[in-house]
Amino acid sequence: MIKSFRLQLTAWYLLFCGAALVLFSIFFYGLLSKELYQRLDDSLNAEAASAIGMYQGEFAESAGDARAAAQEVARAMAARGALAICEDERLLTATPQLDAGAIAAARQANVPSTISPATGSGVRVMARPFEIEGRHFVLVLAESAEGINADLRLVRRVLFIALPLVLLLVGGGGYWLATRSLAPVRRMAEQARTITDRNLRSGLDAGAASEELQTLADAFNELLARLDRSFAAMRRFVADASHELRTPLAVIRGETDVTLLAERSPEEYRESMAIIGDEARRLSRLVDDLLNLARADAESVKLHVEPFYMNDLLADCRRSVQPLAGAKNVAVDCRCSGDVTFTGDQELLRRLVLNLLDNAIRYTPPGGRVRMGLEAENGDVRIVISDTGIGISPEAAAHVFERFYRADHARSREQGGFGLGLSIVKWIAESHKGSVEMKSQPGEGSTFTVLLPQERFG
Repeated sequence: MIKSFRLQLTAWYLLFCGAALVLFSIFFYGLLSKELYQRLDDSLNAEAASAIGMYQGEFAESAGDARAAAQEVARAMAARGALAICEDERLLTATPQLDAGAIAAARQANVPSTISPATGSGVRVMARPFEIEGRHFVLVLAESAEGINADLRLVRRVLFIALPLVLLLVGGGGYWLATRSLAPVRRMAEQARTITDRNLRSGLDAGAASEELQTLADAFNELLARLDRSFAAMRRFVADASHELRTPLAVIRGETDVTLLAERSPEEYRESMAIIGDEARRLSRLVDDLLNLARADAESVKLHVEPFYMNDLLADCRRSVQPLAGAKNVAVDCRCSGDVTFTGDQELLRRLVLNLLDNAIRYTPPGGRVRMGLEAENGDVRIVISDTGIGISPEAAAHVFERFYRADHARSREQGGFGLGLSIVKWIAESHKGSVEMKSQPGEGSTFTVLLPQERFG
């Protein structure tokens, strides 16, 4: 099998053109042969009409002597071609060029004016029946077809010689066209070999290539742009993760070094261990979040789907965050419209709600309020969590669901966040074929709406 695309194009082009040329040659040869023989038949028809008219005159002059009239016509038509005249089964006269076989073959025609094929000697034979005074006669005419056969032989010879030459020319032209057409592809391939993760933005330059190749280059450049964004996000993710991991590790290491420098009192040891324990828990929580996000990216998280009451889940989440809300003097209200059943991963959805509640409480000033709402409509479950906190600026709102993103004034490390909570919220919602939206105004608070389609997922 031919592996070269250029040779494949040339072969298909040669095959198509060869088939077209062969079909055209057959059609042309058949049409030419038919036209030449038709002209010969027209000439025979004209001669037959002239001979029949002459015979009728001679028949009248000879007072009905059919043989004498036939001989007169044969002498008069001798210079024009071979001729024979029969009355019923009796041969009246015939020129030497017509043998008995040719005459018999012509007379056996069932339809008047039927043209017989050219005989082996290159003679075209025609039979024309006619009547005079109730008597039945048959005129047989013959004319040489050797000239036509010679012309057809010449045409065949020309076709047999010209076809291979034309196919050779077509093959060379097809190879040249394929090479010229694929030149931009070769150039783009050479450009692609120079592209690495460091110069993804360079892209491919198709030059003055055709529209189809330009479309291919544009699609490849779009792919490179997406890869560049993915690599940039990956590098940013690694840098942010390293930064987040470094802080608790530095605190643990520093606290350990300071503690081991000298003898400490039990109270100092307990204080150091408490600091180390807090940072270890912070580190463990960060590693868990990173692991969950990595599994989500690899689509290896298997949901444990089960039916449950969504209103009970929100009530449990409210009780879980009550100590944090009480410590900040933030009220948490939960308004649910009766029992709402849902089918999904209860633990993941619990984490979704707790992350939203934790964010709302952390960034709501003392004396503020956090509200939870639950609605079920047309098979969809809608969870709404709003707060009266500091809000998010429009510039930051477009990035709040990105990993490790924290607005300068609203997402500080001192408040305990890593910038992963909302990323996890978005992943959990999308894993349930749902969505999460946010509306926020600086100084007026934020509202997060989670839409979970029960019918499409359950």
